[in-house]
Amino acid sequence: MTITIYFTSVSGSRELKQQQTEIFQFLDAKKIQYKAVDIAQDSSVKDEMRSRVGNPTAMPPQLFNGDSYCGDYSVFFQAREDGKAETFFKI
Repeated sequence: MTITIYFTSVSGSRELKQQQTEIFQFLDAKKIQYKAVDIAQDSSVKDEMRSRVGNPTAMPPQLFNGDSYCGDYSVFFQAREDGKAETFFKI
């Protein structure tokens, strides 16, 4: 299965940019392949992300393994702190 990360390339939030960078760096360091989907390119992609999450106000980053929803940054962060990031990504 492929890890999919919904992110945005357009944001004025330094915190959001840092969160996205942390996720990308973690996956790159672990050599985990992923597909990055930029919701800023098309509003239909943002709608797709929100539909898949099941939350009409969900904001990036949102993470999936195939069709299985893994969570957002806060869940990723807690899993990484607990040493359970692989479990978070369902790999």
